[in-house]
Order: sequence, then structure tokens, then C-alpha cells
Amino acid sequence: MRKSRLLAAAIALGTTISVTNVSLAADSGPPPPPPPPSGGGGNGGQWNPQDFLNGYQVAHALIFNKGDYAGGIAALRALGYDDHPDVATLIGYASRKLGRYDDAKYWYDKALAADPKHATTLSYYGMWHAEQGNLLKAKDELEKVRLVCGTDCEPYKQLKAAIDGTVTY
Repeated sequence: MRKSRLLAAAIALGTTISVTNVSLAADSGPPPPPPPPSGGGGNGGQWNPQDFLNGYQVAHALIFNKGDYAGGIAALRALGYDDHPDVATLIGYASRKLGRYDDAKYWYDKALAADPKHATTLSYYGMWHAEQGNLLKAKDELEKVRLVCGTDCEPYKQLKAAIDGTVTY
């Protein structure tokens, strides 16, 4: 993504988030950047994975630090990598927080199509099921998370707490 596009998205969202000291949620680190776009990307054909990471961190901070779910979705969509599992997962999470459950399901399905063993997506999808009142499906997702990363990983702990009703995410 071009820096000017990232800057325009930040200005349009009315934010001045610094991407140098953004802390990501405990459940995930920065995502691996996607491969270069087939057209060579922005910046005059120069592919810069740091632009993707910076844009992702801005969106992540909008969602988790500011609770600006709509702004986070807009920033994620501006990245132009909707098929990236981390991007699709965060769009799904923000959609769920906005009460847009059909949208959230769409994005979780999209993320899982890209990476069926994405522990954070499986965890958030389980929370989606729990919020829909389907604890059996939520527990199915919990088992999938356990198979991917065990019981000590954050996605497992977060979904387990959501199922047990001790914490909401």
C-alpha cells in the first residue's frame, strides 16, 4: 500500500496514531506481510511489506486501543488485502463488535478459507457462535483451537473464558 494511501486513510479517520509504538493484542503479533501484488504494488511498482505492517498496526490500534471498529474496518479495507487471514479476521472481529453478525461470519469464513488453522480466527468464530447462543458450535471451535495451539495459547484461553462466561472479547 502506498504511504499516501495510508496517510489519507488515517486523515479521513481523524486519527494520528503512531505506528512505531503500537502494541498488538496479546493474542497476536504482527501478521506476516502478504506476497507482492501481481501488478507490482504501489510506490511506482515497488513492493514494501512495511507499508502493509504499518497499515495493519494502525487498523489494529483503532480497533483494540480506541474501540473505533468502523474506522478499523475502513483502515483494513484500505490495505487492499482482504484475503489475508489476519486482515479478514480483524474485519470479522470489528464487525462482530458492531453487532454485524452476518458480516462477521462472512469475514471469519474468508479468513479460514485462507488459513483453516488460524487459531485467532477459530477463537473469534467460536465467540461468534457463543454470542449467537450456540455453545455446542463454540465448543467445537475451542477443540479446533486446542488442536492448533494447545490449551496455553491466548486464542484458547480467550475462547474458553468466553464460553465459561467469565470474560467477553
